[in-house]
Parts: sequence; C-alpha cells; structure tokens
Amino acid sequence: MGYRINHIHLKSPDPKKTADWYVKAFDFEITSDETRVFGDRFLRCKSADGGVNVNISGARTNERMGKGDATPHYGLEHFGFDSTDLETDIRRLTGLGATLLEGPTQIPNGARIAFLQGPDDTRLELVQARKIAGGSDGGCC
Repeated sequence: MGYRINHIHLKSPDPKKTADWYVKAFDFEITSDETRVFGDRFLRCKSADGGVNVNISGARTNERMGKGDATPHYGLEHFGFDSTDLETDIRRLTGLGATLLEGPTQIPNGARIAFLQGPDDTRLELVQARKIAGGSDGGCC
C-alpha cells in the first residue's frame, strides 16, 4: 500500500501571522481557524495546487516550545517549493521578510536551488528545474 503525506505541521508563536505569510508568499489558502481542545490556535491551510495540507498552530496549554532552527540539522530539515524564476522569488520572499541563507546554487546536471529562512525559523528551499530538451529535470534535496 502506498502512503500519501497527510500534512505538514508548523508551530508558531503567532499562527495567524505565520499563515498569512504563507498565503502571501506561496498562495496558500486558509481553510479553517479554530482553538482546539488542547488550547492552541490551529489553522489549516492548503497549497495553491491542493496537493499539500499545512497546519499551523501555537503552543498547547502549558506546552513549552523550543526555538526554531533554519540551519541544516537532523530531523525535518526543510520543505521545498518549485520556482520558475529563482531570483524573482528570492526578491519577493525577502521583501516579505524571509532571509536568504544559501544560493542560488546550480546543482551539476540538475536544478538551481536556494535556501531561505522563513517565519519562525523555518528552512525553505526554492527549486528551479533544469531545462532540458523535451522537458525539465528538477528536484533536489
């Protein structure tokens, strides 16, 4: 049996502000906004193409949160977004408050990539597929 990713969950000190950033940055749609039985504000979002659900919530009642980490690390390290124009997207996202961490970098025989620090110290990757005759070859890390 194949498994489909159900969702990605981000924690934020201000879930609505973070969700609004992803709406502006990547055309996410906020599909619900509620306070759960755990005491946390919980927003459900979906990507513009409907392919990925992203939940964004605050701390639960009496939950102590560690700091975010936009540097390379073990565990869930980053999530990536396709880009058709890396430089334009970098300018747009840094204009929204993201910080360029690395790149743009050309992967030999592959995509061009860049890493940014998003809200709440998330690590985001932009991936611009390499154009080849008859199609494209993309994907990275």
